[in-house]
Amino acid sequence: MCDFISWIEKDGQVYYLTYRDIYNTRRGKELRNHCKSKDDLSGHGAIRYYYDNFIGGAQKECTDFTTPANFPPEIVEDIKAGKFRGLGINKELLTAPAWKFYEETYAPALKLYRETEAQAWKLYEETYAPAWKLYEETKAQALKLYEET
Repeated sequence: MCDFISWIEKDGQVYYLTYRDIYNTRRGKELRNHCKSKDDLSGHGAIRYYYDNFIGGAQKECTDFTTPANFPPEIVEDIKAGKFRGLGINKELLTAPAWKFYEETYAPALKLYRETEAQAWKLYEETYAPAWKLYEETKAQALKLYEET
């Protein structure tokens, strides 16, 4: 697995993936189906796949967000524009109070989400079988009436 943010430099070009590339394009949909793990979606293999499996170039990655000098200018621009939002959580991108707030709220929010999701699935399971049975009965009666007519 590659670190967030990963990129490949080749022939004066910088290749990397933003949230939009991964989640709002046809090729991104193909990439999501191709990757085995969500963690792989912005790594070097994903970058190569997205850009038609090109060969070569220098694979780079950096997790040190303390200075923009650690990244190519294109990536700095996209970080500032929020184009990586939703792809990775990096402590250096948040102020200390913001990181503390994130840590305090993430786990309880995830727990609440999972509880709510479980309740929704339970309700779905309880509702689906009787609804499907009623549908089948109604369909059979309608088909019988249709054939008689």
